[in-house]
Amino acid sequence: MRSQRSYRSNFITDLSSSAVVGLIELAEVWLLFHQVTVLGGLTFRQVLLVFGVADLCFSIADLFVGHCDNLPTYIRAGTLDVFYLRPQPLLLQLMTSDISLRRLTRAGIGLASLVIGLSINEIHWSTSTVLLLALTLVCATAIFAAMFVWAAGVQFFLIQGAEFTNAFVYGGRYAATQTAAVWSTPLKVLFGFVFPMALTAYLPALRLLGLPGPAGLPNWLAWCTPLAVLWIWAFALGMWRLGVRHYQGGGG
Repeated sequence: MRSQRSYRSNFITDLSSSAVVGLIELAEVWLLFHQVTVLGGLTFRQVLLVFGVADLCFSIADLFVGHCDNLPTYIRAGTLDVFYLRPQPLLLQLMTSDISLRRLTRAGIGLASLVIGLSINEIHWSTSTVLLLALTLVCATAIFAAMFVWAAGVQFFLIQGAEFTNAFVYGGRYAATQTAAVWSTPLKVLFGFVFPMALTAYLPALRLLGLPGPAGLPNWLAWCTPLAVLWIWAFALGMWRLGVRHYQGGGG
């Protein structure tokens, strides 16, 4: 972290580029709702709340766990074998091997969107509402973090198949920022229950706004995010264990 700040020009450039990416993704949502007033029963102001929760939680998970994407490089270079020489769990070493501070600005975009979304929408605040919001932020971050771990476990088998896992990790992040009411039934099953992206932001936002959920995704499922965390982490750690047992070393 200290070395990233040593070269200030590069550091500022990295922060700025990350912010631009976040703003572009927010602009995509705005452009979509610039063409239609309501999509899936939600207006732009309401979808901004969904986007804020999903983008903030994904950015935090990406900050601490996102560098698990580097696993294929470690495998091909044989440097993963060095991790086995240290008396610490392999996954813990991978998760703490790097922290990219440039992702902080991306989280800032999500936080700003969340604050604005909470302020411009009519939300009946109560103890349960505050509890649901806090629970959602914690659980959604855990769900996105588990997605990175799951993708890392799959890479032990694919080696050069990052595009495949990105379809679920980053594609899942994109799905989490959208209204699930327009999804087809297969997508509702995939990103609603197998990879519970709908529970990270969409359903909690519906619950906060007092809106009903679409068919197959009632808004009371927003309180089930802890169960989704247990499921996705069990799935991710199971895949990670399979991958580690499959790994035979870099051959060096």
